[in-house]
Amino acid sequence: MYGGLGEKDSIRGFNRATQAIRQTGSAIKPIAVLGPALEEKIITPSTVYDDSKTTFSNNYAPDDCEAELGQITVRRAVESSQNIPFVKIMEQLTPKKAIKYMEKEGISTLTDADCDLPLALGGLEKGTSPLEMAVAYSTIANGGKYIEPIFYTAVENSEGKTVLNNKQKKKKVYSEDTTYVLKKLLTQPVNGEHGTAKNCKIDGMEVAAKTGTTNDDYDKWLCGFTKYYTAVTWYGFDENETINEGANAMASQIWVEVMKKIHENLIKTGFDRPKNVEEVIVCKDTGKKATSGCKDTCIEYFRKGTTVSDSCDKH
Repeated sequence: MYGGLGEKDSIRGFNRATQAIRQTGSAIKPIAVLGPALEEKIITPSTVYDDSKTTFSNNYAPDDCEAELGQITVRRAVESSQNIPFVKIMEQLTPKKAIKYMEKEGISTLTDADCDLPLALGGLEKGTSPLEMAVAYSTIANGGKYIEPIFYTAVENSEGKTVLNNKQKKKKVYSEDTTYVLKKLLTQPVNGEHGTAKNCKIDGMEVAAKTGTTNDDYDKWLCGFTKYYTAVTWYGFDENETINEGANAMASQIWVEVMKKIHENLIKTGFDRPKNVEEVIVCKDTGKKATSGCKDTCIEYFRKGTTVSDSCDKH
């Protein structure tokens, strides 16, 4: 854990990794929307949503950070972090159910005010800490198992006798199949043509990652993992201040430099596909099974028994 620039000027001072409660922006999407909606079988990676200007309940009308893309798959929405499709998914899932999942993932700072559609985009009353974001993302990396974070395992006295053991709480949040599909979705910001985390590649390692940016560029996040490690970087000021354009990628730059270092001597590897997940070639435009006439295709991953739409007839 690191936090803060400059010389250390206090003992047990403010710890930004564990104590800073910050707005998350789009970094919340995998743990508030994608994971719960996949587990509840509301979406698949190829589900298509209309990424067009929409007014939801209470006149909530979010914008995309970039241009609206019309009919797109969930995978494409994840790649460039489109906003409108995620709110539509949240509307189907319901904020109440999303909060139940987030609490299971270790997010402890949610309030009654968070139970609303802006939750899908990180619209939180308080926010959360880098530690809790790391724990939530590690729940995905761990095959759907939440493991309580600890900072020591045991305490011994001067004679070498263990006087205190620190036992971690563990609980299942998602199925292993769900988390594998989600992992593959989260490789898209790293590998996709329009990805928001393209600078987070690590040679020979499969990387899943998600960026997050808040209003007025107050906060920058990079949350991601490999088969070995999960790491989260938050970049910003203690007192809200707009981060200048040149620093926009600092969170991801810090993340990848640290992660490259700790992966240097590890065996190159990717995520292991569970036996209950199968590959299907789909049309990138329609999300339906690809035909020989499709202009572009991609490989999607689905839990066995998932109904994939009819073959594409658009092309």
